[in-house]
Amino acid sequence: MTSDLERRAHDLDVTVWVGKAGLDPVVEELRDQLADRELVKVKFLRSARGGTTTGELAEELADRANAALFRTRGHTGVFRR
Repeated sequence: MTSDLERRAHDLDVTVWVGKAGLDPVVEELRDQLADRELVKVKFLRSARGGTTTGELAEELADRANAALFRTRGHTGVFRR
């Protein structure tokens, strides 16, 4: 099962971008997208990262959106319902 999810996560297009406005504007968007699909890919732009890491931002977003962080790679995170 995990290998199928890994393959699907790899093939996903980014549908949520976190920019200079931070996490607040995307929490509801992530929730909405996860209501319609199992996996959502999020890109954390340089302007959002500031002095923090992609991993830290992804964990905070997962917590705020009541989602599970499936994985991070580079500046991208994949979230599951």
